[in-house]
Amino acid sequence: MSPRSASVNEELRRRSRERLLQATVELVAERGYESTTLGDIADRAGSARGLVSYYFPGKRQLLQSAVHRLMHLSLEAGLEREPRTADGRERLARAIDAILGLSHDQPVLMRAHMAGILQAQGFVQCVEQQRLAALLRDTVERYGSSDVDADYPLLRANLMGAVFAALLPGAPMDTGKLRAELFQRYGLDREMGTPPEQGP
Repeated sequence: MSPRSASVNEELRRRSRERLLQATVELVAERGYESTTLGDIADRAGSARGLVSYYFPGKRQLLQSAVHRLMHLSLEAGLEREPRTADGRERLARAIDAILGLSHDQPVLMRAHMAGILQAQGFVQCVEQQRLAALLRDTVERYGSSDVDADYPLLRANLMGAVFAALLPGAPMDTGKLRAELFQRYGLDREMGTPPEQGP
């Protein structure tokens, strides 16, 4: 039996990593962050427990990578849904709705993610975060930004602030009001995008 090629091994590693990320999303959404162990995640993914440590330095980094992947997939789906559009304002509206939609659809998961970002380890820069950033940067550019390097971090901060406000225990803000504020800030029409309450 001949050994597997490097490309086959790379594909197997990618799939294994994605199964771990998906299992993390599912388990944290079901049980919460504290009640989810790395062993639980490996078991749900059908992976050896040692693989979790091979790919991720710890549970917090694994969670951030998993949420960044989910955000990227949700954003990509929102931007590419029919009817497809190249209009920068429509794409920005869809981006805002996709991220706010996660706070509406996945509150336990997103709350755990925001809590992790505010801890000492802070914001994890990972492959999944880089993909998400590239998609948001492209959206800002299509929107017509003349300074993407300044406008992208501001959009990211505005979105994170809105998600935090929507999920604040004891004093959550209505996602409709947060959406209206962001749409006004960016000069977007209310009819653009798909409000989180309406789904895709």
